Amino acid sequence: MKLLAFAASNSSKSINKQLATYAASQVKHSNGVEVEILDINDYEMPLFSEDKESQLGQPQQAKDFFAKLGQADAIIISFAEHNGSYTAAYKNLFDWTSRIDQNLFQNKPMILLSTSPGPGGAASVLAAAVGSAPYFDGNVKASLSIPSFYDNFDMEKQQLNNAALQDKLQSALALL
Repeated sequence: MKLLAFAASNSSKSINKQLATYAASQVKHSNGVEVEILDINDYEMPLFSEDKESQLGQPQQAKDFFAKLGQADAIIISFAEHNGSYTAAYKNLFDWTSRIDQNLFQNKPMILLSTSPGPGGAASVLAAAVGSAPYFDGNVKASLSIPSFYDNFDMEKQQLNNAALQDKLQSALALL
């Protein structure tokens, strides 16, 4: 199985990237799982607009991202929340890629995660992602919000330190 994981954040210090990487490492312990961690900074493009699309066509970065999704057998995404919604970096990548094919998730089984430093755990953006994924051919198997990241994640060991959240994550990942 080829598992693709990434954070829907372009922050170099992304706690969502730490969470996505950790979740993917939990699946990697299974036999035969190949994990690839993407950085959406590698797919940076101009701000999407119909004018830019007419001028540029479909950027290679969007084509490459779409291909990465297609090559995966399963996907883990951890969403950062900016003002209750997607980060601008992720939304732009999503907008460009969905113009290639609206079914950009290509019916891949997905685990959707989110976290934030606060008690909300980026639950608003996670709910939006879970709700919209089926319209883009996403097969969401489970979702989980991790509240108060710095209280529930051991930064030194790079792992969840909350047993209840760890059990919920393991149950979600087992659905892949």
